[in-house]
Amino acid sequence: MLKKKIPMRKCLGCNEMKPKKEMIRIVRSPEGNINMDLKGKASGRGCYICPNTECLDSAIKTKRIESALETKMTDELIYVLREQIQENGKP
Repeated sequence: MLKKKIPMRKCLGCNEMKPKKEMIRIVRSPEGNINMDLKGKASGRGCYICPNTECLDSAIKTKRIESALETKMTDELIYVLREQIQENGKP
């Protein structure tokens, strides 16, 4: 019996490869809105981070999210993403 392949993604904060289902996707929609995509199905340009604020802070500090989404991150947007991660992931 064949094993089912588990899709892996790299966290922009800690650079570790983890299963896609354990990660949080941040997506820039075609309209330019940036949000968390909890289901992983939203259309647009996306990137993945671990569900903790340390990885988010690291990815923001090194500007990896800006590079991956090809857009500038505002302070308001960073605050909203941090709040969403604290609600849905680990603090």
